[in-house]
Amino acid sequence: MCTLERRGDVFILTITGGDEHRLNPELIDSIRVALARAKSESTRSTALITTAQGKFFSNGYDLSWALSDPDPARLRSKTMSKKLRLLVEELISLPMPTIAAVTGHASAAGFILALSHDYLLMRKDRGYLYMSELDINYDIPRWFVQVVKNKIGSPKIWRSVVLTAAKITAAVGVDWGIVDSAHGSAEETVDAAVKLGMDLVRRKWDGKVYAANRRAVLADVLAVLGSDETVGDSGEDDASQSKVVSRL
Repeated sequence: MCTLERRGDVFILTITGGDEHRLNPELIDSIRVALARAKSESTRSTALITTAQGKFFSNGYDLSWALSDPDPARLRSKTMSKKLRLLVEELISLPMPTIAAVTGHASAAGFILALSHDYLLMRKDRGYLYMSELDINYDIPRWFVQVVKNKIGSPKIWRSVVLTAAKITAAVGVDWGIVDSAHGSAEETVDAAVKLGMDLVRRKWDGKVYAANRRAVLADVLAVLGSDETVGDSGEDDASQSKVVSRL
């Protein structure tokens, strides 16, 4: 479901296949394994790019899978949410700069996954960023909103993103300060991400210091990752989650 390629000191994590890359536990676990491998193989100064094959970067949670759960306790939804929150925490804690090369649609949780990187590059000719919760009649988790507020500067743009479910092209994303740069094709987007990654690596920053500083910047996000009210998760299992994170 994922591959991890290394080009010098730049890792390229690619979500493979031509489907919508819905974030179910299987895909999230695959991404987390790739992150753990990048972390274990990293040198003092490295960078990570996350991209995807096909029409989608990620079309969000796998709601069809979650909502078909026969258990009234909604265990599938809780599991899916916990795993994504762990993935976001691991990205924030990764000891290297991170770049999302968005070469297709990134919707809802898929948009949050892209925003959880330090940089977001996007192709011009296809795809949009889209918080779809209003359009699909779904309550947005508070932790999603905290990510949006930490990554997007303007309250008017928060309103457009969350309260009008705007479909944001690459050009609009650059204008709104969400997208760092826009490129002509999927290949050009990944190539630009590799160039950016190499430029960052040449700064020779200590990865552990970089991660510590990122955690300080995103402390408000980390503070809300322990629970998700939309699936009835009060965060009571935070201790066990932390143990999992510490082992990666």
